[in-house]
Amino acid sequence: MNVPVLIEDNNLSNAWCKTLQHIIDNSGNEITPLVLTLSDFEENSVVKDELNNDLGIHQLDSIDIVSETIFPQSLYLFNKSNRHELYKLYLENVLPRLKKIDKRNSAGTYFERLIAFGDGRKNQLEIIIDSLSEDSKIKRRSKSQAAIFDPLKDHKNGVFQSFPCLQHVSFYKSENGGLIINSFYAMQYLYQRAYGNWLGLINLGKFVAQEAGLELERFNCFVGVEKLDHLTKAQAKGLISKMKVENE
Repeated sequence: MNVPVLIEDNNLSNAWCKTLQHIIDNSGNEITPLVLTLSDFEENSVVKDELNNDLGIHQLDSIDIVSETIFPQSLYLFNKSNRHELYKLYLENVLPRLKKIDKRNSAGTYFERLIAFGDGRKNQLEIIIDSLSEDSKIKRRSKSQAAIFDPLKDHKNGVFQSFPCLQHVSFYKSENGGLIINSFYAMQYLYQRAYGNWLGLINLGKFVAQEAGLELERFNCFVGVEKLDHLTKAQAKGLISKMKVENE
């Protein structure tokens, strides 16, 4: 029987290392399921830099490239005063370039699904931000959720499908008045994607919190299958040992 593995921390980098260490220390190369919960959202630059260096050696996307498919943090930093301009710039300028330079984006990006879902191009983030705002006329909790997986587009018969792994996100205003973001992955690649995915979701949560007049309190992620991917266990041991040495 598979027992859920709980990883709880206040540091994203430490949480990623704990997850990797759990796979190293146990049989197999995956966790089924993984439950991750984070607060404070600190990072360790040594861990992040070491992972980025290793990803580069294997010619894989950096952490920030992965995270920006969920939330374009760099674009937001230039458009904090107007989120509607952020949406417009992303859909009209950034997204066409992303689709042109990388065929993996041909089916879209996570952020696109959040702000222009389906043929009706529904902006789910606007609905969520409105539902969380103090002056919202309708505060129904079920409004504060967004779909990523679209069965009409995404149920395909191919052997391999890289997008979308993220299925769903939801938001909840806590009793403390803070914002909690929840996310669900059917499967996630720990080495290639997890750190960037979690960073992107944290940045998304901070964005929604900021626009709704709240503060992000906690990030939760449920992963049906957290897979080591790409690395052997020996390589994983070598990677995490370098991170530990650099931290000493």
